[in-house]
Amino acid sequence: MTRNISKYMGYVKLFAAGMLFAGAVSSCSDIDEQDRFEYIKPADAARKVLIEDFTGQKCVNCPKATDEIHHLQETYGEDNVIAVGIHSGPLGYKGTKKNPGLMTDLGNVYYYNWGLDHQPVGLVNRGKPSDYPYWQEQVAQLITQKAPLSLAIHNAYDAASRTVTITIDAEGTTGTTKGKLQVWLIEDGITAMQAMPDGSPNKEYVHNHVLRASANGEWGTDFTIRESEKKTQTFTYQLDEKWVPENVSVVAFVYTDSSVAQVEKAKVIQSIVTPAE
Repeated sequence: MTRNISKYMGYVKLFAAGMLFAGAVSSCSDIDEQDRFEYIKPADAARKVLIEDFTGQKCVNCPKATDEIHHLQETYGEDNVIAVGIHSGPLGYKGTKKNPGLMTDLGNVYYYNWGLDHQPVGLVNRGKPSDYPYWQEQVAQLITQKAPLSLAIHNAYDAASRTVTITIDAEGTTGTTKGKLQVWLIEDGITAMQAMPDGSPNKEYVHNHVLRASANGEWGTDFTIRESEKKTQTFTYQLDEKWVPENVSVVAFVYTDSSVAQVEKAKVIQSIVTPAE
Protein backbone atom coordinates (compact mmCIF):
# COMPACT_ATOMS: atom_id res chain seq x y z
CA MET A 1 0.00 0.00 0.00
CA THR A 2 2.84 2.37 0.95
CA ARG A 3 4.54 1.59 -2.37
CA ASN A 4 1.38 2.51 -4.33
CA ILE A 5 1.02 5.81 -2.45
CA SER A 6 4.64 6.76 -3.22
CA LYS A 7 4.12 5.88 -6.85
CA TYR A 8 0.94 7.99 -6.91
CA MET A 9 2.71 10.98 -5.32
CA GLY A 10 5.44 10.71 -7.96
CA TYR A 11 2.83 11.04 -10.69
CA VAL A 12 1.38 14.06 -8.94
CA LYS A 13 4.78 15.79 -8.75
CA LEU A 14 5.50 15.02 -12.39
CA PHE A 15 2.12 16.39 -13.43
CA ALA A 16 2.67 19.57 -11.37
CA ALA A 17 6.10 20.12 -12.93
CA GLY A 18 4.61 19.69 -16.38
CA MET A 19 1.93 22.24 -15.66
CA LEU A 20 4.54 24.75 -14.43
CA PHE A 21 6.58 24.27 -17.59
CA ALA A 22 3.52 24.70 -19.79
CA GLY A 23 2.62 27.86 -17.91
CA ALA A 24 6.11 29.24 -18.41
CA VAL A 25 6.01 28.53 -22.13
CA SER A 26 2.56 30.07 -22.38
CA SER A 27 3.66 33.23 -20.56
CA CYS A 28 6.68 33.57 -22.88
CA SER A 29 4.48 33.32 -25.93
CA ASP A 30 2.42 36.24 -24.62
CA ILE A 31 5.47 38.58 -24.80
CA ASP A 32 5.42 40.89 -27.80
CA GLU A 33 7.93 39.89 -30.47
CA GLN A 34 9.69 43.28 -30.25
CA ASP A 35 10.05 42.98 -26.46
CA ARG A 36 11.89 39.68 -26.54
CA PHE A 37 15.18 41.22 -27.68
CA GLU A 38 17.21 44.03 -26.21
CA TYR A 39 17.73 46.95 -28.64
CA ILE A 40 21.36 47.56 -29.51
CA LYS A 41 22.09 51.05 -30.80
CA PRO A 42 24.30 51.26 -33.92
CA ALA A 43 27.91 52.25 -33.35
CA ASP A 44 28.55 55.99 -33.45
CA ALA A 45 29.87 57.37 -36.73
CA ALA A 46 32.83 59.75 -36.70
CA ARG A 47 31.92 63.08 -38.26
CA LYS A 48 33.77 64.15 -41.38
CA VAL A 49 33.90 67.78 -42.48
CA LEU A 50 33.08 69.25 -45.89
CA ILE A 51 34.75 72.49 -47.00
CA GLU A 52 33.17 74.15 -50.02
CA ASP A 53 35.92 76.45 -51.22
CA PHE A 54 34.55 79.16 -53.53
CA THR A 55 37.53 80.01 -55.64
CA GLY A 56 38.57 81.42 -59.02
CA GLN A 57 41.53 81.32 -61.37
CA LYS A 58 41.65 85.14 -61.41
CA CYS A 59 41.65 85.31 -57.61
CA VAL A 60 45.12 86.21 -56.30
CA ASN A 61 44.36 85.18 -52.71
CA CYS A 62 42.71 81.88 -53.56
CA PRO A 63 45.98 79.89 -53.45
CA LYS A 64 46.21 80.91 -49.78
CA ALA A 65 42.86 79.25 -49.12
CA THR A 66 44.12 76.14 -50.93
CA ASP A 67 47.21 76.11 -48.69
CA GLU A 68 44.95 76.28 -45.64
CA ILE A 69 42.98 73.28 -46.89
CA HIS A 70 46.23 71.33 -47.32
CA HIS A 71 47.21 72.24 -43.77
CA LEU A 72 43.88 71.06 -42.38
CA GLN A 73 44.09 67.79 -44.30
CA GLU A 74 47.60 67.19 -43.02
CA THR A 75 46.37 67.86 -39.48
CA TYR A 76 43.16 65.80 -39.48
CA GLY A 77 43.58 63.50 -42.46
CA GLU A 78 42.50 63.87 -46.07
CA ASP A 79 39.72 61.34 -45.50
CA ASN A 80 38.30 63.42 -42.65
CA VAL A 81 38.47 66.90 -44.17
CA ILE A 82 36.94 66.70 -47.64
CA ALA A 83 37.35 69.77 -49.82
CA VAL A 84 35.57 70.80 -53.01
CA GLY A 85 36.90 73.72 -55.05
CA ILE A 86 33.94 75.55 -56.57
CA HIS A 87 35.21 77.79 -59.37
CA SER A 88 32.66 80.53 -59.74
CA GLY A 89 31.79 84.18 -59.32
CA PRO A 90 33.42 87.34 -60.69
CA LEU A 91 36.92 85.89 -60.33
CA GLY A 92 36.10 82.64 -62.04
CA TYR A 93 37.54 81.92 -65.47
CA LYS A 94 35.67 80.36 -68.39
CA GLY A 95 38.86 79.79 -70.35
CA THR A 96 39.85 79.78 -74.01
CA LYS A 97 40.94 77.11 -76.48
CA LYS A 98 44.53 77.48 -75.31
CA ASN A 99 43.89 78.12 -71.62
CA PRO A 100 41.31 75.87 -69.92
CA GLY A 101 38.86 77.47 -67.55
CA LEU A 102 37.42 75.71 -64.51
CA MET A 103 34.35 77.83 -63.81
CA THR A 104 31.03 76.02 -64.26
CA ASP A 105 27.41 77.07 -64.42
CA LEU A 106 26.81 74.77 -61.46
CA GLY A 107 29.44 76.58 -59.43
CA ASN A 108 27.82 79.92 -60.21
CA VAL A 109 24.43 78.61 -59.07
CA TYR A 110 25.93 77.89 -55.64
CA TYR A 111 27.98 81.10 -55.45
CA TYR A 112 25.04 83.38 -56.09
CA ASN A 113 22.60 81.27 -54.07
CA TRP A 114 24.61 81.92 -50.91
CA GLY A 115 24.83 85.63 -51.68
CA LEU A 116 28.63 85.63 -51.69
CA ASP A 117 30.43 88.83 -52.60
CA HIS A 118 34.15 87.98 -52.53
CA GLN A 119 36.69 85.20 -53.02
CA PRO A 120 38.13 83.14 -51.52
CA VAL A 121 35.30 82.29 -49.16
CA GLY A 122 34.01 78.96 -47.90
CA LEU A 123 31.23 77.01 -46.27
CA VAL A 124 32.38 74.59 -43.58
CA ASN A 125 29.70 71.91 -43.21
CA ARG A 126 27.22 74.40 -44.65
CA GLY A 127 27.72 76.88 -41.83
CA LYS A 128 27.75 80.62 -42.46
CA PRO A 129 30.19 81.77 -45.18
CA SER A 130 33.62 82.41 -43.70
CA ASP A 131 37.13 83.37 -44.79
CA TYR A 132 39.91 80.80 -44.70
CA PRO A 133 41.65 82.07 -41.50
CA TYR A 134 38.56 80.89 -39.58
CA TRP A 135 38.35 77.39 -41.07
CA GLN A 136 40.80 75.88 -38.57
CA GLU A 137 38.60 76.77 -35.60
CA GLN A 138 35.44 75.53 -37.31
CA VAL A 139 36.95 72.22 -38.38
CA ALA A 140 38.46 71.61 -34.94
CA GLN A 141 35.05 72.04 -33.34
CA LEU A 142 33.09 69.93 -35.82
CA ILE A 143 35.44 67.00 -36.19
CA THR A 144 35.16 66.04 -32.50
CA GLN A 145 31.40 65.49 -32.84
CA LYS A 146 29.57 62.32 -33.85
CA ALA A 147 27.54 62.09 -37.05
CA PRO A 148 23.92 60.88 -37.08
CA LEU A 149 24.62 58.50 -39.97
CA SER A 150 27.41 56.74 -41.81
CA LEU A 151 28.00 56.67 -45.56
CA ALA A 152 29.88 54.31 -47.85
CA ILE A 153 30.51 54.78 -51.57
CA HIS A 154 30.88 51.92 -54.06
CA ASN A 155 31.93 52.98 -57.57
CA ALA A 156 31.92 50.77 -60.67
CA TYR A 157 33.54 52.35 -63.72
CA ASP A 158 33.00 51.19 -67.30
CA ALA A 159 35.92 52.43 -69.39
CA ALA A 160 34.26 51.72 -72.74
CA SER A 161 31.35 54.07 -72.06
CA ARG A 162 33.21 56.26 -69.53
CA THR A 163 30.25 55.72 -67.23
CA VAL A 164 30.46 55.34 -63.47
CA THR A 165 27.76 53.63 -61.45
CA ILE A 166 27.69 55.16 -57.98
CA THR A 167 26.13 53.22 -55.11
CA ILE A 168 25.64 55.04 -51.82
CA ASP A 169 25.04 52.94 -48.70
CA ALA A 170 23.77 54.78 -45.64
CA GLU A 171 22.97 53.70 -42.08
CA GLY A 172 21.27 55.84 -39.47
CA THR A 173 23.16 55.84 -36.16
CA THR A 174 21.37 58.47 -34.06
CA GLY A 175 17.80 59.74 -34.24
CA THR A 176 16.21 60.68 -37.56
CA THR A 177 17.97 62.71 -40.24
CA LYS A 178 15.83 64.46 -42.82
CA GLY A 179 17.42 66.49 -45.62
CA LYS A 180 18.95 65.90 -49.04
CA LEU A 181 21.60 63.63 -50.49
CA GLN A 182 24.03 65.40 -52.84
CA VAL A 183 26.39 63.50 -55.14
CA TRP A 184 29.19 65.47 -56.83
CA LEU A 185 32.07 64.58 -59.11
CA ILE A 186 35.39 66.34 -58.57
CA GLU A 187 38.77 66.09 -60.28
CA ASP A 188 42.37 66.39 -59.09
CA GLY A 189 45.57 67.13 -60.97
CA ILE A 190 44.32 69.72 -63.44
CA THR A 191 47.10 71.97 -64.76
CA ALA A 192 45.67 75.38 -65.58
CA MET A 193 46.36 79.07 -65.14
CA GLN A 194 46.06 80.58 -61.67
CA ALA A 195 46.65 84.15 -60.54
CA MET A 196 49.14 84.08 -57.66
CA PRO A 197 49.36 86.28 -54.56
CA ASP A 198 52.06 88.43 -56.19
CA GLY A 199 49.73 89.07 -59.13
CA SER A 200 51.59 86.91 -61.62
CA PRO A 201 49.81 84.24 -63.70
CA ASN A 202 51.02 80.69 -63.11
CA LYS A 203 50.13 78.55 -66.14
CA GLU A 204 51.58 75.42 -64.49
CA TYR A 205 49.47 75.62 -61.35
CA VAL A 206 47.92 72.27 -60.37
CA HIS A 207 44.29 72.47 -59.24
CA ASN A 208 42.83 69.73 -57.06
CA HIS A 209 39.33 68.75 -55.83
CA VAL A 210 37.73 70.85 -58.60
CA LEU A 211 33.95 70.56 -58.80
CA ARG A 212 33.03 69.17 -62.21
CA ALA A 213 29.37 68.14 -62.05
CA SER A 214 26.51 66.78 -59.98
CA ALA A 215 25.16 63.27 -60.49
CA ASN A 216 21.76 64.10 -58.98
CA GLY A 217 20.86 67.69 -59.76
CA GLU A 218 21.87 71.07 -58.39
CA TRP A 219 20.43 70.43 -54.92
CA GLY A 220 20.43 66.65 -54.71
CA THR A 221 17.53 64.36 -53.85
CA ASP A 222 15.27 64.15 -50.80
CA PHE A 223 16.67 61.85 -48.14
CA THR A 224 15.40 60.66 -44.77
CA ILE A 225 16.93 57.95 -42.59
CA ARG A 226 16.06 56.74 -39.10
CA GLU A 227 18.27 55.25 -36.43
CA SER A 228 19.24 51.63 -37.32
CA GLU A 229 17.74 52.01 -40.81
CA LYS A 230 19.87 51.12 -43.83
CA LYS A 231 19.39 52.62 -47.29
CA THR A 232 21.02 52.19 -50.68
CA GLN A 233 20.74 54.59 -53.61
CA THR A 234 22.36 54.30 -57.03
CA PHE A 235 23.27 56.93 -59.63
CA THR A 236 25.07 56.87 -62.96
CA TYR A 237 27.13 59.52 -64.70
CA GLN A 238 29.10 59.64 -67.94
CA LEU A 239 32.44 61.37 -67.56
CA ASP A 240 33.37 64.20 -69.89
CA GLU A 241 36.00 63.31 -72.49
CA LYS A 242 38.36 65.93 -71.07
CA TRP A 243 38.38 64.42 -67.57
CA VAL A 244 41.00 61.91 -66.45
CA PRO A 245 39.04 59.03 -64.85
CA GLU A 246 41.90 58.09 -62.52
CA ASN A 247 41.78 61.62 -61.07
CA VAL A 248 38.01 61.81 -60.64
CA SER A 249 36.31 61.18 -57.28
CA VAL A 250 32.76 61.07 -56.01
CA VAL A 251 31.80 63.23 -53.04
CA ALA A 252 28.50 62.33 -51.40
CA PHE A 253 26.96 64.16 -48.47
CA VAL A 254 23.68 64.47 -46.63
CA TYR A 255 22.77 68.01 -45.68
CA THR A 256 19.98 69.80 -43.87
CA ASP A 257 19.03 73.48 -43.97
CA SER A 258 22.16 74.65 -42.17
CA SER A 259 24.56 71.73 -41.73
CA VAL A 260 26.14 68.66 -43.29
CA ALA A 261 25.14 65.52 -41.42
CA GLN A 262 27.87 63.40 -43.01
CA VAL A 263 30.17 63.43 -46.04
CA GLU A 264 32.21 60.75 -47.81
CA LYS A 265 34.59 60.60 -50.76
CA ALA A 266 35.79 57.80 -53.06
CA LYS A 267 37.73 57.64 -56.30
CA VAL A 268 35.79 56.62 -59.41
CA ILE A 269 38.31 53.87 -60.13
CA GLN A 270 38.35 52.19 -56.75
CA SER A 271 36.64 49.26 -55.11
CA ILE A 272 35.06 50.28 -51.81
CA VAL A 273 35.25 53.07 -49.24
CA THR A 274 33.88 51.93 -45.88
CA PRO A 275 32.36 54.33 -43.34
CA ALA A 276 34.26 55.50 -40.29
CA GLU A 277 33.23 53.75 -37.07
